[in-house]
Amino acid sequence: MDIAFIGLGNMGLPMALNLQKAGHRVRGLDLAPAQVEALVAAGGEAARDIAHAVQGAQAVFTMLPASKHVERVWLGEDGVLAHVAPGTRVADCSTIAPEVARRVAQAAAGQGLALIDAPVSGGTGGAQAGTLTFMVGGDETALTAMRPLLEAMGRNIFHAGPSGCGQTVKICNNMLLGILMIGTSEALNLGIANGMDPKVLSSVMAQSSGRNWALEVYNPCPGVMDSAPAARGYSGGFGVDLMRKDLGLAVENALASGAAVPLGALARSLYDLHSQAGNGALDFSSVFGMLGKKG
Repeated sequence: MDIAFIGLGNMGLPMALNLQKAGHRVRGLDLAPAQVEALVAAGGEAARDIAHAVQGAQAVFTMLPASKHVERVWLGEDGVLAHVAPGTRVADCSTIAPEVARRVAQAAAGQGLALIDAPVSGGTGGAQAGTLTFMVGGDETALTAMRPLLEAMGRNIFHAGPSGCGQTVKICNNMLLGILMIGTSEALNLGIANGMDPKVLSSVMAQSSGRNWALEVYNPCPGVMDSAPAARGYSGGFGVDLMRKDLGLAVENALASGAAVPLGALARSLYDLHSQAGNGALDFSSVFGMLGKKG
């Protein structure tokens, strides 16, 4: 298929590359020229603008940083909806507010498009390996039509419910992830302060009741796991500012729905402090260093 992919960041680029590996033709658009060049080097095509990206596309994907970017790209005067043909398969894989996902989907429906919100979990490693989890909100028939493309990028595809439900699941998941990363970092720092080898401590906890994804797959302590961002100075991966954004979405949603999220709110505050200290571009597991500081 001819596919437009708008947003070739740390997640979007490997997702687009996996679509190409599956035999699809991908035309990509991003504000960072190096990301587009990487797609072209792998056999893709560079788009000049949104209109060019979606021209002749049978499917359109967006993977953007925040709600405002999704609204601008889809609803803007020169956005996707201004140029895409009716009946095109469309999906937004960004993590945004559920109400924004519903608003954009409603606008798309007015033009004969069944837009699904399909945020992902699995990190950059999952994006590169094609093992992402998709949490999908929207029409089930639209998901069925899009499923073969999602399967080229992910291993698990869940239909969460109507438009916006994929985003609701995602912000719940990422709120828990932020809490788990902070808890894991606290536990490891406590052990280190008492003379423990973090590798030994991690191995024991991974086989005990404290086991969790952050500990086993994305260990935040440098020197414990070669594949984790901690092993490369917390570069790449899922940024502090992105986690901060997702925790903000969770807290805002909790206020609107009357749900209690005291740990989620505390996690948001800690990531706010970490970002304000100049660490916003580092991987979110770098909170380990902030929590390990003495004095």
